[in-house]
Amino acid sequence: MPDYNAVIAVYETHVGAQEAVKALELEGVDMKTLSIIAKDAHSDEHVVSYYNTGDRMKYWGKTGAYWGGFWGLLIGSAVFAIPGVGPVLAAGPVIAWIVGGLEGAVLIGGLSAIGAGLYGLGIPHDSILQYEAAIQTNKFLLMVHGEASEVEKARDILGNTQLSSMKMHSANAPMTTAS
Repeated sequence: MPDYNAVIAVYETHVGAQEAVKALELEGVDMKTLSIIAKDAHSDEHVVSYYNTGDRMKYWGKTGAYWGGFWGLLIGSAVFAIPGVGPVLAAGPVIAWIVGGLEGAVLIGGLSAIGAGLYGLGIPHDSILQYEAAIQTNKFLLMVHGEASEVEKARDILGNTQLSSMKMHSANAPMTTAS
């Protein structure tokens, strides 16, 4: 049995992803292992405010609505303008891999900067294409990346949430579940 170092769950709605983050937090999953990637749900608005206070993100659209909730729980945040997708919000350690992909100008096999970041985490190319498609269709990616025991704990918790799909990833092979 391979050691899985990442689990990625796809959520249809902001509320579903937010409830999953809360469930992970309540069960003691280290928030530093958690990342979220989502297309800006307010793409018809222009960002009028985005900043970090300490390690916490604050973000408002032009109507002043706080696009927050779970974003405030995660460490590190960024807004990326991805060609063909538009504004994408990311929070958590995945940002370092995305920035690494951008800085190294490594766009692997037609993947976006988001895809290059996921590839840097060891996520297989075919899964990345599915995740990029999910982002383009306004879905939310919630990822826990770290030690196998933490990832398995997260998988068990996420399996009881309103997810669309979930995959476990290792350097060897993915394991898929869907609901």
